Amino acid sequence: MSTSAPNALDVRPLPPRRKSATVLAAFDRLEVGESFVLVDDRAPDRLHAHFDSERPGEVQWVALHDGPHVWHIEITRQAPEEA
Repeated sequence: MSTSAPNALDVRPLPPRRKSATVLAAFDRLEVGESFVLVDDRAPDRLHAHFDSERPGEVQWVALHDGPHVWHIEITRQAPEEA
C-alpha cells in the first residue's frame, strides 16, 4: 500500500506522545462517511481504545495491514449511534 495517497496519514515520523492527538485532530476534520488510512510503525491497540473512549460509536476501524513492522488502518467517521 502506498503511503503517499492523499488520504494517508503517516504518523511514523512523529514522537509517540504526539501520535494520538494528531490522529484525533485528523479524524475531527472528517465529515461523516469520509476516511483516511493511518500508517504507523506501532500496533495501534492503545489508539483504538482511545478512540472508543473519546469518540464512542463514531469510528469504523478496519485493519488493512496488521504489522509486524507497519500497520495500515482505515479510519472512517460514521454518525454517532443514537442512545
